[in-house]
Amino acid sequence: MIRIKRIYDEPSTKDSVCFLVDRLWPRGIKKQALPLDGGWLKEAAPSDALRRWYGHDQTRWPAFEQRYRVELDEHPQDWQPILDAARRHDVTLYYASRDTEHNNALVLQRYLQKKLKR
Repeated sequence: MIRIKRIYDEPSTKDSVCFLVDRLWPRGIKKQALPLDGGWLKEAAPSDALRRWYGHDQTRWPAFEQRYRVELDEHPQDWQPILDAARRHDVTLYYASRDTEHNNALVLQRYLQKKLKR
């Protein structure tokens, strides 16, 4: 199972292998305070250019999803560690965005769940 969780929320015992999937380190969070046994996979996040283009503008959300999926298709080595872990354990993808319905972790979660079904 692949879950997503906002990095500022309380950690849960349900979190198993945890990855941070944001390009930028979350503000106000100390590196040693995070339970990131999977690591920080900033390359699995949208590129800087795509992230800046989107700018949390929800009118661009459908295009952002599509463009991000293209980036994921082009760089499987960036998300493969998550998929490998998800085949053996539950995985939690941490993200920092305030928007819980429009964020890169949600797109990545859906993308990887499709890969797991194959």
